[in-house]
Amino acid sequence: MGKTFKLWLSATRPAFLSVTFVGVLIGLASASYNGAFHSLWLATLTLIFALVAHAGANVLNDYYDALSGCDAANTDRIFPFTGGSRFIQDGLLTTKQTAIFGYALLIAVIPAGLYLIAESGAGLLFIGMCGLFAGWAYSAKPLALQSRGVGEITITVAWMLIVIGSDYVQRGSFALTPIISGIAYALLVANVLFINQIPDINADAISGKRTVIVRFGSGVAQLGSALLYLGATATIVIGIAVGALPITSAFGLLFWAPAALALYRLCQIPMDKTSLTLTIRLTIISTLLAGFLLTLSLLFAAET
Repeated sequence: MGKTFKLWLSATRPAFLSVTFVGVLIGLASASYNGAFHSLWLATLTLIFALVAHAGANVLNDYYDALSGCDAANTDRIFPFTGGSRFIQDGLLTTKQTAIFGYALLIAVIPAGLYLIAESGAGLLFIGMCGLFAGWAYSAKPLALQSRGVGEITITVAWMLIVIGSDYVQRGSFALTPIISGIAYALLVANVLFINQIPDINADAISGKRTVIVRFGSGVAQLGSALLYLGATATIVIGIAVGALPITSAFGLLFWAPAALALYRLCQIPMDKTSLTLTIRLTIISTLLAGFLLTLSLLFAAET
């Protein structure tokens, strides 16, 4: 029983769920900043089912990458960051089992979502539907948005909605603070995806996944990553300038410590596997660091 549970849990790629965990924390901290946080129970439910939705999207990504032959062709993957879980390729799960599991996870979110809508407001219905659609459309045909070179946009929208939705459950309305903080964080999450495409470039090209890296080559990675970092930076600065974020949010810009090193290595030896592994780790660290610092800055400046 324990081994079976561990197998299914591992199929969701739980380490990557950390970006959703932090995204929810930012949203809850945003509500606290404006004095709108009112229910620990709703916060807990929001966190659990945001993680379930992300887990479902991860599993479906493995399913559709198996159908396209992408993961099977990926001999350059950097474990555990790129190339999927390989549970199908290693015979741990069948293609059918993976599909059923992925869709079951997404369906499981619906009852909890309806309850949260009843507790918070109809606006959450729009947020939830858009979020589930993005999670499905990222990998699933006929849209397969990642394969069309708009995966980064999809990820940015999805993680912005995670922050906004987590705030909305508490606040019951839309506000500028979660939108600004959500955009900043989502751009950094998109950067993780963007950098992870580099080692997968050959397999993606073979299987017909026309990602940004496949379309323009690995040489675009330095510029693309820098622009995403700068976009997140500008969003935080603008948020502080217009009063949507507290001045303490400037501490979130400390993400540039690991980010600068990641960009440096990306410019020096972009395709070296050992160096690229460190670059990917630094990109993830910079994202989570920014998220945690934004969360803490909002909590420390919260209305009492």
